[in-house]
Amino acid sequence: MPEPFIVDVSEAEIRREREKARSLRKTRWWKQRLGRGICHYCGRHFSAAELTMDHIVPIIRGGKTTKGNVAVVCKECNNKKKYLLPMEWEEYLSGFTGSDEDEL
Repeated sequence: MPEPFIVDVSEAEIRREREKARSLRKTRWWKQRLGRGICHYCGRHFSAAELTMDHIVPIIRGGKTTKGNVAVVCKECNNKKKYLLPMEWEEYLSGFTGSDEDEL
């Protein structure tokens, strides 16, 4: 795995971005995305209650709460991805082959 990319993000910035995320979750745009019921990472179908908002570039790694940096994901994928950057997540997934990806 590549060397971790660390950004110094203050607690105030984290709070601000989490507040933006709470506001974004209330928008029609987000509700429509949830309504599709598809996890961005594994592609499986879920009910809206089983899906969460993931910051593709995590807040603590310098990511912002913007429409381009959030994705609808299942809780299982979100828990596994944690604070990984997209390239780190792709490397993690590349350790799985064929049907193993379905078991993420």
